[in-house]
This record gives sequence, C-alpha cells and structure tokens, in this order.
Amino acid sequence: MEEIYAKFVSQKISKTRWRPVPSGSLQTAETFATGSWDNEENRVLLWSIGDLGNLDSDGGFEGDHQVLCGTRHYGDVMDLQFFDQERIVAASSTGCVTVFLHHPNNQTLSVSQQWTTAHYHTGPGNPSCSSAPCTGVVCNSPEIVTVGEDGRINLFRVDHKEAVRTIDNADSSTLHAVTFLRTPEILTVNSIGQLKIWDFRQQGNEPSQILSLTGDRVPLHCVDRHPNQQHVVATGGQDGMLSIWDVRQGTMPVSLLKAHEAEMWEVHFHPSNPDHLFTCSEDGSLWHWDASTDVPEKSSLFHQGGRNSTFLSHSISNQANVHQSLISSWLSTDPARDRIEITSLLPNRTLSVNSLDVLGPCLVCGTDSEAIYVTRQLFS
Repeated sequence: MEEIYAKFVSQKISKTRWRPVPSGSLQTAETFATGSWDNEENRVLLWSIGDLGNLDSDGGFEGDHQVLCGTRHYGDVMDLQFFDQERIVAASSTGCVTVFLHHPNNQTLSVSQQWTTAHYHTGPGNPSCSSAPCTGVVCNSPEIVTVGEDGRINLFRVDHKEAVRTIDNADSSTLHAVTFLRTPEILTVNSIGQLKIWDFRQQGNEPSQILSLTGDRVPLHCVDRHPNQQHVVATGGQDGMLSIWDVRQGTMPVSLLKAHEAEMWEVHFHPSNPDHLFTCSEDGSLWHWDASTDVPEKSSLFHQGGRNSTFLSHSISNQANVHQSLISSWLSTDPARDRIEITSLLPNRTLSVNSLDVLGPCLVCGTDSEAIYVTRQLFS
C-alpha cells in the first residue's frame, strides 16, 4: 500500500464517508464528508482529496485535502451517510436527523429535510420529552432508518415530513448501529451484545430474530453486512473483538476474532472486494483484514513495521459439511487452514480512530487527534 496521508483539521472527527460514485462509472472516489464531535461548534464538511504527496516537517506525508463547503451541525455528529450523490444524512446527539443537500455550482450545503425529535426519552419521572442521541443511520433510497439511545427505530422517507413507521420500544437498551439486510429487513446491534432482525412487512413491534454473544453481555458498537452475501454480518464491540455471524444459522457468531485492545468503533467490508475488511478502534489503530483465498499458504500474521505477532481466532461452529465454494471466506472456520492477514494501516498509534470508509482503492479515516488520513492505493 502507498503511504497514508494525514491532514490536521483542528476538530475531532467522529465520522468520515466517501461520496458514492455513479454506478457503472469508472471514476474513483474524489469527495468525502466528515462530521465532528466534542467541539465548541460541530460541523459537517465536504472535502476534495486533491493532490497527495507533500512531505511534512515530521517526515510524514501530508495530504492536500481541500474543504469544498460545510455547515454548522447542532450537537455531535453521531453518524453520517450519503443518501445519494447530492444528499447527506447526519444523526445528532440532540436526537435530530438532518438531510443536507450539496449545491455544487456554488459549493454550499443546505438543509433539505429535518426530523428534529426523531429520538427522545420519555418516562414516569420525565413527563416532558428529553432528547436522546440518534446513534445510527442507514439509507436505501427512498428510505432512511434511524436508531437511538432511546431504543426507538424510525423509518423515514426522504420526501415525507413524518416517520412512515416507528417502533417505539424496539429495545430496552441503547441501539448503537443499524444496517439493511434485504430491502424490508434491517439488523440492529445494542448495548447488551444482541443482534436483532426486524422485518418492516410485519406489523408488530417484535424482532423476527435475535442473535447474541453468550456469556458476558458485551456492548456491540458497529455492524456491517457482506455486500454480496446478505446472511454474512460482521460486528465489533466494547471488547475490541471482531465477530462474524451467519444469520441463517444458530443464534451465536460463527467466529470470534481477537482484534483491538479497546472498543471497536466501526467495521466495513470492502464494497467491491469483500474478502477484505477494515476496522478502527479507540486504541488508535486502523486495521486491514485480508481473508482472500488466492494467496497461497498465507501466514496468520499481524504486520506492523515489519514485525509479526501471532493472531488468535477461535471458532464456535464447524461448517465442513457446506460446500466450500459456496461459503464466504469469512465463514470458513478452521483457523489452521484458513488464515487471515492483518495489516496496521496507520504509521503510529494515535488517539481514538472513530470512523473509516472504503471505496475502490481509497480509504479515509477520522480521529480524536484532529486528523484525517487518506490513501488512494489500498491494494497496490
């Protein structure tokens, strides 16, 4: 991989997302969005990655990412997702969900839709509503699904003022993240180690399926679905472990992979090359996991600065009876035979790496050390 380029931006970055490229287009990612947190004034910004390659005074590589435009955001940016090429959905710690519209001709961001009280706490001791953070957003045009600390799930349509569907008491604990499995089905993760599948075709307020980590109820913070095999899901949580699940089978993860030393904040399958997966953590690390099977006799090693350390995996179920070619490389559970190569992508440990995104050969991540890192040659 070529060098990763840092840009110091004077604000803690909570979320980073690439703007999607038009389907069928050959162009690479050029624009990304960031959201900030824990600053006097938080902002949502759009960036162009510009030229990369300037050496900074410390001998590192400094990126020339340029701000295209930005706008103030009330509260911490808890999640950020592109709805389409022009619109970005931001989730706030105030419980508000905002759709920003990018105007490329004069490089401005304006509010095109807003649900100010999408998430809120109510209760016997709290007759008036108090805001609850919106913790996660997922988009599948024309729909937007949000989850929050209040245990509520909202289904919005981008052109509707009111929620199309709300599941008020979906969870008694905090919902931390959400993803689509199939169009009418979503999957949520919560603060007691559970995955729940919800089918919007069903009228009730009960999940259609519950999966969980046995034993300790370790909070799960992030989830991503395999782009080609919708039954394969990856999660990360407070203990830094990477869990791989097959939602068709059983109620426990297929594999638990020892990973980071602190909370895992995000996990992402590569959208077009899903044998590759990326994670980031409170411990200041950003990892690239390579489970591709075309590397002969790949050693199960962790690479950082030329040093190798062994990598632990323990499997919960064995699926040798399933035809190997039909199995995702992430569901192959014999660690002696199927090995995963892990590469640390940041040159040295930093404060928490809060967010990452991958698209084509490009990766972007944002940190509490007020830096954004970008590379454009992930697989070279």
